[in-house]
Amino acid sequence: MQNILDYLTVPAVEPRIPMPYIIAEAGVNHEGSMDLAKRLICEAREGGADAIKFQTYKAGTLASKDSPAYWDTTKEPTKSQYELFTRHDSFWKKEFEQLKRWCDDEGIAFMSTPFDVESARFLDPLMDVFKISSSDITNKPFIEYLCDFGKPILLSTGASALHEVAEAVEWIEAKGNRLALLHCVLNYPTLDENAGLGMIVGLRRHFPHLPIGYSDHTLPDDMHILVTATLLGARILEKHFTFDKTLPGNDHYHAMDKNDLALFRSRMQAVLTSVGDFAVRSYPSEEPARQNARRSLVAARPIARGCVLTRDDLTWKRPAHGISPRCIDEVLGMRARRDIPEDTVLSWADLDR
Repeated sequence: MQNILDYLTVPAVEPRIPMPYIIAEAGVNHEGSMDLAKRLICEAREGGADAIKFQTYKAGTLASKDSPAYWDTTKEPTKSQYELFTRHDSFWKKEFEQLKRWCDDEGIAFMSTPFDVESARFLDPLMDVFKISSSDITNKPFIEYLCDFGKPILLSTGASALHEVAEAVEWIEAKGNRLALLHCVLNYPTLDENAGLGMIVGLRRHFPHLPIGYSDHTLPDDMHILVTATLLGARILEKHFTFDKTLPGNDHYHAMDKNDLALFRSRMQAVLTSVGDFAVRSYPSEEPARQNARRSLVAARPIARGCVLTRDDLTWKRPAHGISPRCIDEVLGMRARRDIPEDTVLSWADLDR
């Protein structure tokens, strides 16, 4: 398990693309069952997640009773946010304390996004960082309240204009908290063509001092979206997580499961191995090519002993067992120590200054 705190700085020199920190966003996919919540923890760890994240809220403090759906109602037919949240808000302080203990036992980091002041207070001792939802990016009093706990902040930027992101960054940095931004698109699900992964690069350009991540809502498929996000510079990845993608409900159908997660880690490791590090060098495996596919200076015609070499005496051919053509300026004006037949690969022993 990697430590999230190690991902909250931007190194001056990045020697290679790192394996990203992976957050399995379980949200409320526990469906109010502690047994299912424990299963989610175990399966997230089995799939290779570094952390599992839940959501902590009460419907009455999160949404008014007149709060329309913004998700795909063909997948989740509930048309009121308040009604949907009421079905999933039974977990509170003692339940999350138990989830934290289970996470510790399983060796996976515990996180939960708080959506109100009370949940933030009891979650504080359970977590190393606070995650702020895209939906709260303009919620200045709540952002500042979370910052006052003194912990690093992960802030999703879904449905935001650049000036809104910059404003939230100013609020957080004024409080002195470490910060990472997570590119996000608030469509459930997000079509691949709308993933906007170029915004990862855009955020890196506008906020070069901040680590950038990606919170994903695309369908899992072959997990190529997360691979591409990592190659574009996402250091932290968050994706909804479930134990059964066929279940009805807002956060099951576009979530990954443990098999998707394991597939991503396997594919990502293979890609990172093929990318390697950023040092420019030749590999030991290339040595035969260095010796045989490069060229040497070669006698273009017979050269008599004592003759001063000119360009007309020289050509260049494979292999590279003799004098390199990069030394041609040094060779010109030297004398032949012996009679040199045409097509001889020249060595320094053949020449005198």
